[in-house]
Amino acid sequence: MSDTMDRAADDLFDSVRPLVDGLAATFGPTAEIVLHDYRTPEASVVAISGSVTERHVGGAMSEIGLGLLAAGAEAEDRLNYLTRTPDGRLLRSSTMLLRLRGKVIGALCVNLDVTALRQAADTLAGLAGPLEPAPVTVFSDDVDQVVDAVIAEEGGCDRTDRADRRRIIAALDRRGVFAVQRSAARVAEYLGVSRATLYNDLTKVRAR
Repeated sequence: MSDTMDRAADDLFDSVRPLVDGLAATFGPTAEIVLHDYRTPEASVVAISGSVTERHVGGAMSEIGLGLLAAGAEAEDRLNYLTRTPDGRLLRSSTMLLRLRGKVIGALCVNLDVTALRQAADTLAGLAGPLEPAPVTVFSDDVDQVVDAVIAEEGGCDRTDRADRRRIIAALDRRGVFAVQRSAARVAEYLGVSRATLYNDLTKVRAR
């Protein structure tokens, strides 16, 4: 890199350097902000605030930085990715490249230690139970809507088949539908029978 480019690069790093402490103060104690100068890969850390990775000024870049450096002009920012430290802590990171006249010369990196957040999330997930599909529950001030939902959930019925009709009636009875006033009229209408026929079927079902 020419002397002119070096001076321009130095000016760019000087202008970005105040962001390091500012971002660290914004994100808090679980954050680490690192400014890398890719001109010296073996000692790329020129400013750092926070101790998530326990690095210091004069420290080397990570393998992620080396990969971006190797990509040259084709390198792209890496945003919001997960990494894990050797001691098992989980980090959410972003690496934002600094360019001068199209050439990648460094990066501003954000590392957030999200280990505690992940542990809390795992604990909450354990309390809530496995993330399995949950049945839909109708909550309504109108009990008729609740009854209609239960009837619809029990599925289709061959209304001309008495056995199938009684199967539906038994299922609705198990779910407490007939404990609701006005439900008999709803069910009778759904099945296409009179209320007398419905009550007769319900008596037969309960007698089994």
